[in-house]
Amino acid sequence: MMGTKERRRASEDVRTPEGTRTPEGTRTPGAVASAGYGPEAYDEDDQGDEYVERRELWIEEPATRRRLPDPVRSAAVRAVLIVSLTLIQAMTAFFCTMAESWLAFPMVLSSVASTIGATWSVCDVWVTRQVWNQRNGVVSMPSSSARQLRRERRRARRDARAAARSAATRSKEDIRSRGGAGGGARGQLSHP
Repeated sequence: MMGTKERRRASEDVRTPEGTRTPEGTRTPGAVASAGYGPEAYDEDDQGDEYVERRELWIEEPATRRRLPDPVRSAAVRAVLIVSLTLIQAMTAFFCTMAESWLAFPMVLSSVASTIGATWSVCDVWVTRQVWNQRNGVVSMPSSSARQLRRERRRARRDARAAARSAATRSKEDIRSRGGAGGGARGQLSHP
């Protein structure tokens, strides 16, 4: 996302014909031409001696929100499809009722059923999001199972470090018992 500082820099990037930058937000006559915009930008008597720096038209900004987790996103897509089909069905039932068609009664019944299904699918998005947050996301809640998973991972890392440490001390003891690597006195390492 573009901050205030970047916006000011972008507005300062418009150059005057003399090659100096304009103050924030102001333009001098000919600044439009030097930026490459407007009818002045295409003068016939322009020799093309001077390179004019142009601003980009498209500036890609990072997303302001994180992407939804896969299960939550699939539930949300499913809910949007079901809700949109339900709205189409309800509208069709309304028009069939207004036209006094024989199809009105079955459409009203199916609209009621699909409304229940749409409500269920929207609740499914909420439940899926809550379950995902509890399993993988939020640790600050006391009931979060993510806390327990991270505790188990920490314990496993701690055990692995302890096993590596004990293996390293055993190898040092083996070196000491064999007389060291430097060929010095028995039981001493080659360095103090």
